Amino acid sequence: MNLTELTLTELRTALRQGETNSVAATQAMLDRIVEQDNDIKSYLTITDEMALEQAAAADKRLANGDQSPLLGVPIAVKDIIATKGATTTAGSKILEGFVPPYDAFVVEKLKEAGAVILGKTNTDEFAMGSSTENSGYFTTRNPWDLARVPGGSSGGSAAAVAANMAYGALGTDTGGSVRQPASFCGVVGLRPTYGRISRWGVIAFASSLDQVGTFGRTVADTTALFQAVTGYDRRDSTSLDVPAEDFEAALTGDIKGLKVGVPAEYFVEGMDAEVETAVRAAIAQLEKLGAEIIEISLPHTQYALPVYYLIAPAEASANLARYDGIRYGPRIEGADMIDSVKQTRALFGPEVKRRIMLGTYALSAGYYDEYYGRALKVRTLIKQDFQNAFEQVDVIAAPTSPTTAFKIGERADDPLSMYLADVLTLSLNLSASCGLSVPCGFDSKGLPIGLQLIGNTLQEATILNTAFAYEQA
Repeated sequence: MNLTELTLTELRTALRQGETNSVAATQAMLDRIVEQDNDIKSYLTITDEMALEQAAAADKRLANGDQSPLLGVPIAVKDIIATKGATTTAGSKILEGFVPPYDAFVVEKLKEAGAVILGKTNTDEFAMGSSTENSGYFTTRNPWDLARVPGGSSGGSAAAVAANMAYGALGTDTGGSVRQPASFCGVVGLRPTYGRISRWGVIAFASSLDQVGTFGRTVADTTALFQAVTGYDRRDSTSLDVPAEDFEAALTGDIKGLKVGVPAEYFVEGMDAEVETAVRAAIAQLEKLGAEIIEISLPHTQYALPVYYLIAPAEASANLARYDGIRYGPRIEGADMIDSVKQTRALFGPEVKRRIMLGTYALSAGYYDEYYGRALKVRTLIKQDFQNAFEQVDVIAAPTSPTTAFKIGERADDPLSMYLADVLTLSLNLSASCGLSVPCGFDSKGLPIGLQLIGNTLQEATILNTAFAYEQA
């Protein structure tokens, strides 16, 4: 049995049936990381000693018949999520060496479920980016082609799962940062409804948009991980107190009568022809499985990019004001306090500085109503587009990204072309809906293509089952 090639759900079954043990699976993963990650660079920190201790504890529980949902399964965690006793940097030099004294809600849930934490994955600094090139430490590479990006900002998590260096992984999605790297790396990535998973202990970028999401090699893997970390948390004022659901049981594969909307605005000019062909073929497959395909319109889609790049930087400007070298991370001594703060903040990378300046300008006196205030009004119109669409359909199907993975450095000097990488994912975050990316083929270069499925608020079960039906077919 090659342990690293098992899916999460396959490993879970093997552990429960005594065909292997968690220490063996964890060691196999750690060996795989040593073998592969010098080239891919998906991990910022590998918590090998902690992982093996957790695996040994899991084996004792398994021997006693414990069937906790992820007991003994090795998982990776994006480095923007706080982990007690393990370095958490948000991919930034300004948090270099920071070790949180507590676990984020999602890490608490992982531990409750019995998961083994392998380490912390690379991310664009403070989750600001679409390629993982903006990390303060190094660029992660796409396992399908090491000359290409894995997407971002959760590129490390997506690459680790794609390269069989984790059975599943946590990421965050503020403007597409789970779905886009899932598409680029050929894995399944879920961005749940805003508030479905608590953000407590997640380092903030844009608080009205950030949401923890899950990666897996299959829909079942992604669902099992999502099931384990979802839930209400009173420490997060935006956490939704809704009844628990059995998402794994919802994977029936039956989508007969499902109404699938296809928005014309998501097949944009400049899209790779091979991406459009693959996604159209996937939609045709859904129709063969019994779904009804309906053409719909999301008329304000064209405004999503400018609206996002006003709201997200404005919220980032407020959130990142706390990094002053006094409370956490490195402190660079200067001539006085102001000089010290100035020198410490010079540790921010160029993309973070760019977004702080954009956001501060949009919030400044005389410009607040013209920029940030107006963007909030258009956000409402985008949300209404989705509400109107979901009165006609159950699921929206579209490409995840207009292109496959681009080459490292190709867009580094052109921020606008980099921002356009998320043009098909941003609207969902502005609307607080849920969505996922599931692999739907390859282009002529052998690079993965993702099908994006978008659901109404709290309709994760519907999009997961739709993706499961497609994947099984």
